[in-house]
Amino acid sequence: MKAQLWRGDLHYAGVTLHTAASGAVHALDTLWLQLSDNVTTGVGEVRLNIAYLHGYSEQQVLDNLLSMLTQWDWRADARTLLAAVHAADSPLLAPSRMLLDMALHDLLAREQGVSLAAWLGAPATMPRFATNQTLFWGSEAQMLTQAQDYVARGFTQLKLRTGVADFATDLARLQALRHTFGNRISLAIDVNGQWSLADAHHALPQLQTLGLSYIEQPLAPGDDRHLAELAQYGIPIMLDESLNSAAAIDRLIAAKGALWGHLKLVKLGGLAPTLAAARRLQDADIPFMIGQMNEGHAATAAALQLCRVLQPAFAELYGADGLIDDPVSGLSYTCGLVAVNDSPGLGVQFAAARATFLQEFSDATA
Repeated sequence: MKAQLWRGDLHYAGVTLHTAASGAVHALDTLWLQLSDNVTTGVGEVRLNIAYLHGYSEQQVLDNLLSMLTQWDWRADARTLLAAVHAADSPLLAPSRMLLDMALHDLLAREQGVSLAAWLGAPATMPRFATNQTLFWGSEAQMLTQAQDYVARGFTQLKLRTGVADFATDLARLQALRHTFGNRISLAIDVNGQWSLADAHHALPQLQTLGLSYIEQPLAPGDDRHLAELAQYGIPIMLDESLNSAAAIDRLIAAKGALWGHLKLVKLGGLAPTLAAARRLQDADIPFMIGQMNEGHAATAAALQLCRVLQPAFAELYGADGLIDDPVSGLSYTCGLVAVNDSPGLGVQFAAARATFLQEFSDATA
């Protein structure tokens, strides 16, 4: 088997990513891994510049990944390598595992000539799924214009990023969205852990009349023990940054439905652990979302394929919408849905000439 590592910056047309956690983000620093067994090729993707989510710098992730790639036995088959990715003693960081896990899953499904969803055991489903859209920080006029554009395209599940300015500003924006669109939209907010407990007790009573679908990560992960106090306000609370391990899934299940979960491949380390976590939540009757960071076509397609398998209550798959220079293609956004090519594996294609080559690995270089 041969592996090639590529890197590039991805940009959006007309959208600036800005949240309370990330600040302004002007490009997505992205790695792609292409695996080939001389007959079939698979691709994986991970975004590097998301230390605000998991705490690892771009260089930490790259060094961790290179250390593993230079040591691997590339004579092994894909299933053996996938088992090694998720071995209990693996030194791989979660984003490194995501990249390898995705490329190997894509390769294995392509070898069988089926979609990744089918390879994971999904019944015949259409290769598309409804997604929300996020309204990032900007002027109120920009927010309303962006929301109008989304609704005109059929995207009526909107989530406002809050916590950058004061709560009065956030509340006024939510009220403007509800006044403008009424019940044509479902509306949620993402606080990115920026509220204190006192802030939450101040804010939640004022949000009760807005009909919010949920509030995402109101408190910092270290303050999760206080979340039970917020149940009295009757607005569902969804955890995001808090859910980064099997132990965190245990704690979510222990809440017995009082909290919901936002599952992401980059936090949990790929398709396999995210699927396992979601199955546990399904068994416990816990509502959850399959989502992502702002990421390119390959990572978005991976999350979409999981949605086809799991049919979650919520999906956040807007990551590739509007990218202008992604070397991966295969997704389309229309009528409130993201759709992927109905072809084997992830359903995407990688044009390597549009990325920057870093290094090749094979049994000859080990």
